[in-house]
Amino acid sequence: MRAYELMKETLLRRSYIIVVHIVFFSIYAIMFSMGHQRTLQWGSLVFVLSGSALPFLLSAGIFGNDIATGRISVLITKPMRISELYIWRVTGLSLQCALHLVVSGWIIFILHSATDRGNMNNFGLWLFASWLLFNTWTTLLASLSVVVKRTNNSVILGCAIILVLGLIKFLDPEDLLTIAIRAIIKYGFPPMELMVVFAKGGYGLIQGSGYVVHALGLTVLYSIAGTIMLSKREFRSESD
Repeated sequence: MRAYELMKETLLRRSYIIVVHIVFFSIYAIMFSMGHQRTLQWGSLVFVLSGSALPFLLSAGIFGNDIATGRISVLITKPMRISELYIWRVTGLSLQCALHLVVSGWIIFILHSATDRGNMNNFGLWLFASWLLFNTWTTLLASLSVVVKRTNNSVILGCAIILVLGLIKFLDPEDLLTIAIRAIIKYGFPPMELMVVFAKGGYGLIQGSGYVVHALGLTVLYSIAGTIMLSKREFRSESD
């Protein structure tokens, strides 16, 4: 019951969250009326929007707001373990994404069947890759939210990504530092590049399993880091 209440609260904690889901569903529907290119990959569109952009919107201030207002003190005196609060909040977001992807998939499938616009190649893999990527972004953002006030976790991480990617363009691609930075981004941060390769298919079972394990492993590591940081925080409201 406690887990259900926390996951439900995660969905309803901000009034705009349900609106975000509806807007994304509308975008997928509207895309069918904007063109007829058969080369448009619907799976990659879901990957970019629901797998990469959606977690930034849903995870904004997921712990930062509760810490800033002092509400987290109420939650952890239910009684409730810090690890429970973190796990069920993140699980709530993960389940939101899974349901979101199912609905999005049906919208796209039905409209594609009716209009034959775009292509659905490896669509199932794209949906699964989107969910895996969503989870890694969400746990990273949730962990960052523990130490960043309010909803600034999404803003700070987004700006940092843009800054790093911008700087890399000015570095020598053959330089060892550039190669090292690219490797860290590729394997240490949410694996967008690897998930794209996974979604496109054309690999063996072992290699494909490696992609999945890598994404799940990062999700677990980010979650452990977030739980540890949350357990070390002292909770009081900004007004104090």
